[in-house]
Amino acid sequence: MGRRGIKEFRAPEALALVAADRDGKPLVCPSCGTESITRTPKRPSASAPPELGRIALHCTKCGRSAAYLPRAPDPSRSPESPYPPPDES
Repeated sequence: MGRRGIKEFRAPEALALVAADRDGKPLVCPSCGTESITRTPKRPSASAPPELGRIALHCTKCGRSAAYLPRAPDPSRSPESPYPPPDES
């Protein structure tokens, strides 16, 4: 059990599920092995602009959940980059 009694995926399971979602692959629950993962918001079409905000993944069979923030389209704005971006002189 995670926070407030919410069942969460273990870290390696959540990372695998998030990677599959980012790659547009079918979502299979790493805990129970079923394809019963719901994604909120629904996956957009390939021609849609990049998503902003929190993405939640939930297995309707075992009840485990994971959430993540999508990557920024501009690599200089990633959380790992220094702020403000260094001058390229």
